[in-house]
Amino acid sequence: MSRLSHTFAELRTRGRKGLVPYVVAGDPSPDGTVTLLHALVAAGADVLEVGVPFSDPMSEGPVIQKGHERALARGMSLQRVLDMVSVFRQEDDKTPIVMMGYANPIERFGYERFAAACAKAGVDALITVDLPPEEVDEIDGALQGVGLDNIFLISPTTPEARIQTIVERARGFIYYVAVKGVTGSGQLDAEEVSRSVALIRQKTDLPIAVGFGIKDAESARAVAASADAVVVGSALIAEMDKKARSGEPLQEIQIHDAAVQLLQSMRAGVDSSPS
Repeated sequence: MSRLSHTFAELRTRGRKGLVPYVVAGDPSPDGTVTLLHALVAAGADVLEVGVPFSDPMSEGPVIQKGHERALARGMSLQRVLDMVSVFRQEDDKTPIVMMGYANPIERFGYERFAAACAKAGVDALITVDLPPEEVDEIDGALQGVGLDNIFLISPTTPEARIQTIVERARGFIYYVAVKGVTGSGQLDAEEVSRSVALIRQKTDLPIAVGFGIKDAESARAVAASADAVVVGSALIAEMDKKARSGEPLQEIQIHDAAVQLLQSMRAGVDSSPS
């Protein structure tokens, strides 16, 4: 059983919902990313989503876009992200890691080589934001060959027939985008999320994680009522950036603490949600 499958099975057995923080590898700094990942696990993360910095992250809002820009300016690359996962795995061989990125760097790396490198580093699954299910055959074959899950996004505007196509290709879990637009945008409607999640459940037994628009403990609690896991990204990155720009002389761990404290509050919100 994969780390991802084991984690969701364990959550179901315990009657608990998952919490999945997203961070951009290399932001606030390359040297601190592994420390940040461990801190988020200690704060209650069940799965980690690690963003690969890219020059044109079209699905991201301004907050995460700036995180990508900062990371690229500090020399981040796909190989360096893989190296970070390898270092993380030296101390944590349990927490699943989902790599989230865009097709261009992966295509340049080479699908077979990329899949093998992910497996060696300890990556468990991949989300390629701009690669639709109709175009995944080549990379999907490479991922399946090394036991990695391929995860797809479903949005509020996805037609029902296309949802069926997506769930037939997906492994690991389904990522439902709770609001229209880019990350960090839009107003979350928990009732609409619940209806959409119920529709997806009619078509798949895979766990359903919900992200985009989740900013605090209250919104995390509301989404956890219908989802199997809650994904948060922009809010964590915004908190760290706010702390970093406060003008205070800070160590990086103090910047991390801004995200850790928010995640802890979200953990409490998720755990208080009615199942």
